[in-house]
Amino acid sequence: MVIGKYRDVENGEINSSQNLEEPFIRHKKIVACEDADGDIVSNVENGSVWMVFLSTFVAVCGSFEFGSCVGYSAPTQSAIREDLKLSLAQYSMFGSILTIGAMLGAITSGRIADFTGRKGAMRMSAAFCITGWLAVFFSKEAISLDMGRFFTGFGIGVFSYVVPIFIAEIAPRNLRGGLTTLNQLMIVIGSSIAFIIGTLITWRALAMTGLVPCIFLLVGLHFIPESPRWLAKVGREKEFQVALQKLRGKDADISVEAAEIQESIETLQTLPKAKMLDLFQSKYIRAVIIGVGLMVFQQFGGINGIGFYASQTFTEAGLSSTKVGTIAYGCVQVPITLLGAILMDKLGRKPLIMVSATGAFIGCLMAGTSFFLKGQGLLLESVPILAVSGVLIYVASFSIGMGAVPWVIMSEIFPINVKGAAGSLVVLVNWLGAWAVSYTYNFLMSWSPTGTYLIYCSFSLMAVIFVAIIVPETKGKTLEEIQECINADRRGQEILK
Repeated sequence: MVIGKYRDVENGEINSSQNLEEPFIRHKKIVACEDADGDIVSNVENGSVWMVFLSTFVAVCGSFEFGSCVGYSAPTQSAIREDLKLSLAQYSMFGSILTIGAMLGAITSGRIADFTGRKGAMRMSAAFCITGWLAVFFSKEAISLDMGRFFTGFGIGVFSYVVPIFIAEIAPRNLRGGLTTLNQLMIVIGSSIAFIIGTLITWRALAMTGLVPCIFLLVGLHFIPESPRWLAKVGREKEFQVALQKLRGKDADISVEAAEIQESIETLQTLPKAKMLDLFQSKYIRAVIIGVGLMVFQQFGGINGIGFYASQTFTEAGLSSTKVGTIAYGCVQVPITLLGAILMDKLGRKPLIMVSATGAFIGCLMAGTSFFLKGQGLLLESVPILAVSGVLIYVASFSIGMGAVPWVIMSEIFPINVKGAAGSLVVLVNWLGAWAVSYTYNFLMSWSPTGTYLIYCSFSLMAVIFVAIIVPETKGKTLEEIQECINADRRGQEILK
């Protein structure tokens, strides 16, 4: 219930603790009020958002492309190995080399986006992906297949950085959260569609479908403005004003917002740039442990191994038709990811990720049990159903929390002056984990399917314990309050010592 106490945001009483790394977005008039619980509610008036929506739609074509690349290997594994006579090791390299390319793309993405602009980085990413898909389509041997996969990996590595940054820099603050979650949602949709279509068409034809989002992106970039914040940062003042006006509408007054963007950039430039070694100072170490730990548990819970080679897993479990399991895998991700986005600000980050990790533990335990029963010759008729059910429970559980929440928490826990270095470290750990899991999955399954899923079980269980003990709840807190919470815990530990 909203009560009649209103304050003008522009007087500085509200939102005084803005994150200086985010643009200060304001429409012609922003008014705020307090509800019965003391929460701030804002109303944005006289603003035009159609160009923001169009720009976001164009940008998330890159997210869709990301999902298409990730989802490609699962439904095509048997056909590619048969057509090109690939060994298990060769196909494992093909599946996992995507993450090596993505890791290199993610590491260099910041510099690329700062040098060429956000639109320039997206154009370059699309070019890499198109080159990669064409190499995959025309492949006659493993080396060209791997090169194509590497190129698409590099492209999506850059997309993984530049798309959410671009959306955050163009969106009004009241829409920023919802529009940013479209990035993760479109990744999942792209992956799911690749899963489903891949069961119906050849692997070469599926590679050509990967060109579609790139083409939409390249065409769409001609009709949307560059990030105003980047334009201001590089001193292109006139283009900055034009882009901001285009995003806010021709009748919107952008003078206050433009001034605040300029002020925020000047403030950022006065802050010292942190180096990687600075992250290991005592005042940052708990945040680093949280960020790195969440990424380790996210990846070593097995998501990329299970996702990349799902159809092969269903075959080994004895499922007569892998299409049913693969299609079900693709269908379950989208609604569950959407549900997770809704629940994130309602239940909180910490409960959601703990529920997610618990569900992943149960799913892996079910899948591991199914392979154990198969190995012992027990309940053979139930083995395929148990395996598919376990994998689907795992995927659904991962999608509701473990997929997106670690990235949200990572964006909230680091102080502004170390976000760049900390983000690079966390992304590097994430992609290294993704490569390790995707490359070793087939070898582990050859060793022991039951043992493989029990390993993933153990990481999911450790994730629950880690989050319960180490990770703070960040829901509803400003960035300053989160830092105060982390530092208070650190000071308490020092006093106990």
